[in-house]
Amino acid sequence: MTIAYIFGAAFVGVMVSGSMSAAETSTAHRLPSALAVEAASEAVAACAKQGFHETAVVVDADGVTIVALRGDGTGAHTLDSAYDKAYTAASFKNDTLALAERAKGEDSIAPLSKLPHVMFFGGGVAIKLADETIGAIGAAGAPGAKLDDGCSRAGLEKIRDRLE
Repeated sequence: MTIAYIFGAAFVGVMVSGSMSAAETSTAHRLPSALAVEAASEAVAACAKQGFHETAVVVDADGVTIVALRGDGTGAHTLDSAYDKAYTAASFKNDTLALAERAKGEDSIAPLSKLPHVMFFGGGVAIKLADETIGAIGAAGAPGAKLDDGCSRAGLEKIRDRLE
């Protein structure tokens, strides 16, 4: 080893550790599981009142499932669909109805739907605290994306005033 190599490696090490110690940590808010259960329950109940068999999945900001609730009479596929909608909303930090619109046209994001668990179809709603996405709720089973979206929104409305 040459002196220049040793000095260069030491210099890089000091720079990296120096910049690491000066870095600030971020504070992330978490969606409590009790609120996630309430949101999922309300989404399923809101659709049931309309005569739809619905599944709701609530994920955290990273897209990890907090709760999944499969309503009475729902198809097995709704578990995957509701999860994918929630995951997509959390991952893209946006509602899937809006993302579905962005998947159309000249600057389409549609190619991203080839990624695992990404679904540009209504029913996924981001759960936000100010501008921070802290989770998402996905609903599947109603006969249409806008109906699924409405059920997810009902779940979010149930807990919105208690998000902190």
